[in-house]
Amino acid sequence: MKILVATDKPFAPVAVTMIREVVEKGGHTLALLEKYKTPQELHAAVADADAMIVRSDIIDAAVIAAAPKLKIVVRAGAGYDNLDLNACTAANVVAMNTPGQNSNAVAELAFGMMVYSARGGFDGKSGSELMGKTLGLHAFGAVGRCMARIASGFGMNVCAFDPFVDAKVIAEAGVTPVATLEELYSGCQYVSLHIPANEKTKGSIGERLLSLMPQGAVLVNTARKEVINEAELAAVMEKRSDMKYLSDVTPDNAELFAQKFAGRYFFTPKKMGAQTEEANINAGAAAARQIVSFFATGNETFRVNKPK
Repeated sequence: MKILVATDKPFAPVAVTMIREVVEKGGHTLALLEKYKTPQELHAAVADADAMIVRSDIIDAAVIAAAPKLKIVVRAGAGYDNLDLNACTAANVVAMNTPGQNSNAVAELAFGMMVYSARGGFDGKSGSELMGKTLGLHAFGAVGRCMARIASGFGMNVCAFDPFVDAKVIAEAGVTPVATLEELYSGCQYVSLHIPANEKTKGSIGERLLSLMPQGAVLVNTARKEVINEAELAAVMEKRSDMKYLSDVTPDNAELFAQKFAGRYFFTPKKMGAQTEEANINAGAAAARQIVSFFATGNETFRVNKPK
């Protein structure tokens, strides 16, 4: 089987080496398409591929139509909103992600931004500490669990809201479960977002929840920009000079932040939560192993689309 790694933002070389080892040990052939410039390049490369590994690359209906032999596509990472699941299902293509492989990298970036903000961007002036502050986790998946572990080392109090995780599981991790979003946002100075972007969550973080946050509120977003109602976030920050917004997803209204909220926000140049060598290796190798296992045994453990 031909397995194509198609990445506009390439994996680290060491990750590619590990992917190749997994693929070839499984008896398959690896092909690489890196730093491509047009959809047409991707369409041509996938024409004879049986499987595909991608990162944030857009796999839409046109890509699926250009790949008549494709049986499986794996998004190396947790978020999979770049995959057209309906198109995959219609073409009998299995779509998967690799949950948990990038989690520590994302959590470390979140804390890096939190420390940077608390210390005033290291401007030489007096800042504040994370110890003793309360961190609210909006979702308690793999990244949330890593956040809780790191927060414990900082001496923070941690709360979490996740209707899909049993309260006992949250409590066993040393985290206080809360029953509602209102309780989470009103009780936590720091709130970190770890929710997917879907029809229920898009635009859901706005004035209603943010207005509940206590004095010195800090919203941390390493999820997706689509979950933020950007206009309402800006309106709340205009009313509240104590609020900060930290994100590795630059908002569409970034110029407004530059004009009005200097010193109260931080955005990375591009989405980089998973941009570590270790996360590259973990996610890439996991994607390769999942494809090899799928071809060997039909294993669909991490399938994210519905069968036809």
